[in-house]
Amino acid sequence: MNNIYVIHALLAAALFGASTPFAKLLVGEMSPWLLAGLLYFGSGLGLAVARLIRDRCWTPSGLAEGEWRWLLGAIFFGGVLGPLALMFGLTRTNGSTASLLLNLEAVLTAVVAWVVFRENADRRIVLGMLAIVAGGVVLSWSGGEGGVNEWIGPLAIAAGCLCWAIDNNLTQRVSASDALFIAGTKGAVAGTVNVGLAFALGASLPDRTVLLGTLVVGLFGYGISLVLFVLALRGLGTARTGAYFSTAPFIGAAVSLVLLGESTSIAFWIAAVLMGWGVWLHLTEYHEHEHTHEPMEHSHRHTHDEHHQHEHNFAWNSDEPHEHWHRHEGLVHKHPHFPDIHHRHSH
Repeated sequence: MNNIYVIHALLAAALFGASTPFAKLLVGEMSPWLLAGLLYFGSGLGLAVARLIRDRCWTPSGLAEGEWRWLLGAIFFGGVLGPLALMFGLTRTNGSTASLLLNLEAVLTAVVAWVVFRENADRRIVLGMLAIVAGGVVLSWSGGEGGVNEWIGPLAIAAGCLCWAIDNNLTQRVSASDALFIAGTKGAVAGTVNVGLAFALGASLPDRTVLLGTLVVGLFGYGISLVLFVLALRGLGTARTGAYFSTAPFIGAAVSLVLLGESTSIAFWIAAVLMGWGVWLHLTEYHEHEHTHEPMEHSHRHTHDEHHQHEHNFAWNSDEPHEHWHRHEGLVHKHPHFPDIHHRHSH
């Protein structure tokens, strides 16, 4: 396993996890719908500028014609429905509990990857998911004596996690393409839609200081985090990237405890232990068997490892990573692997 993809996933988790308690502080300044829109708009705007600076002009997306449906689906679920559900849930759930509940995203991501997209999931992965779900149940039941209203916040956050789980699986289908374009497009479209709907419902922009702060939180917590997440999807597959990303709630919980001065209960720490154990089971999973690579063509940054043995029609330093459209011939071999962009085989 390439450690750089693990680093990408953990950095993505750190940025998103830290953004959650900051979003909690911003909820009282504007409507949840407007906040969700501005967070994504900040990511889209910042990443568009970054891409223009990197390429010195606007360049094509690199997406194949059949891949646009995956990206548009990811934008709808992850960029529109997901953040709206989270912002609504944050108005009815304290920041540390909401941060830990976000661990459900890893579980739901793995379930969708396994059931719908046929990624491998062994007993260790399933046991880890059950531990994380158990932690979420403990958190939901620890709300007190308020009856059904105590479930509204946690259920909204869980719905947001399901939306992001679908988004993660759809994004993995296009993860070989430009990560800045994927993340920037999602932010721009989702931000514009949500802000437009918020205005239609009577929302108005906050003062300039709050607006700037929201855009900055969006750039780091939603934009740069998503770029790193897409890069991790490319090398680790959906379920495993989701497992690494599920460290985000622990970071968010720690920031909430310090930043918001929230208190903790025994149920909080029981949930933390259960979720931590589940994450550890995911991170220590090992997968190896003989498998077949069908012929395929795509473009992404690569070196000439055992999966990339092809000729070039341009000058190239054989020691450097490079990016171009290339073809993979059929191959049968055995080695430790995960369902990355080169290992989408059945089991």
